[in-house]
Amino acid sequence: MGKFVMKQTKSGGVKFDLKATNGQVIASSQTYKSARTAKIGIASVAANAPKAALEDQTAEGYEKQKHPKFEVYQDKAGEYRFRLKASNGQIIAVSEGYVTMANCLNGVESVRKNAVDAPVEMEQ
Repeated sequence: MGKFVMKQTKSGGVKFDLKATNGQVIASSQTYKSARTAKIGIASVAANAPKAALEDQTAEGYEKQKHPKFEVYQDKAGEYRFRLKASNGQIIAVSEGYVTMANCLNGVESVRKNAVDAPVEMEQ
């Protein structure tokens, strides 16, 4: 089972990472003002990830999906990434870069699977 790990940032805010069972970071958040608001973000990821549609923005003429959704895209370096958007259109989690589209899609599935009932802990 995965877990959410919250940590203080140098700027005084709080961000979180969703880690897979093997400890690998599969998604990260923006910086929140407090642990309380970061936990609201975590709850949003847990609620939206399992039902989020997949929008493959690397496909020519791709079909736009309704929120919540995972947007899969290619960055300027040619790596594949995803961002999870909540039902209100806000970005609630982003991935690191993947060399292949298949690995990026595996990352999406890992977020769907791990976010639902992942425990939350604060990094020491």
